[in-house]
Amino acid sequence: MSQTYPFPAARPAEPAARAAGLSKLYGRGDTQVAALDSVDVEFGRGRFTAVMGPSGSGKSTLMHCMAGLDSVSSGSVRVGGIELSALNDRELTELRREKIGFVFQGFNLLPTLTALENITLPLRLAGRQPDAAWLDTVVASVGLADRLGHRPSQLSGGQQQRVAVARALASRPEIVFADEPTGNLDSRSGAEILGFLRDSVRELGQSVVMVTHDPVAASYADRVVFLADGRLVDELYEPTSGTVLDRMLAFEAEGRVL
Repeated sequence: MSQTYPFPAARPAEPAARAAGLSKLYGRGDTQVAALDSVDVEFGRGRFTAVMGPSGSGKSTLMHCMAGLDSVSSGSVRVGGIELSALNDRELTELRREKIGFVFQGFNLLPTLTALENITLPLRLAGRQPDAAWLDTVVASVGLADRLGHRPSQLSGGQQQRVAVARALASRPEIVFADEPTGNLDSRSGAEILGFLRDSVRELGQSVVMVTHDPVAASYADRVVFLADGRLVDELYEPTSGTVLDRMLAFEAEGRVL
């Protein structure tokens, strides 16, 4: 059983995650590139935020740095009030298991495990037993009750992504990061996954940050933040697909193609 680290509880007013002066540099000298350039951003507790920007804008780098999957060159990243730079590798691994959920475009399910075993795997790795009542709530919320004994090869793409969403929610994390979660799905399955993520915020109190390039996907969020050239350049509250598209067209007119 893994050791449990005494992470402090977040204060009620503390955002689920925040970055201050966050920079991420690659290369040196004349070849140095700033993937992120002094980004200040907060992701509110119990809110659904979409992150948009062109290829190379830094949106995936931002997510990876905020989730502790990549180191930062300078600045501060906090998850639930915990400063990531203060943690050693073992503590950072423990924090990702305890405080962060992940949903990726490629599902990332283990083919030899059933849906239920995939959902509870992070908890098992952390030496924790699932909270039965919470697990039942999560499984019901994503409509998987009759698929728990199936392996990934027996599930559709949409069903596999439901398993991935349930896995991300099963540990009741501080925040869920989703990287293009509907990228490999048809429009109907994609809409279902986005609906599940939105409902996890509204009904279960979850905090979700989603990287996307799709205005329709972004319209499910409470807020959209826009990146360009490694910088936060705009944000939009209560978005619709139309208002997101209008903002993207405005950026294009300014020479920032999103």
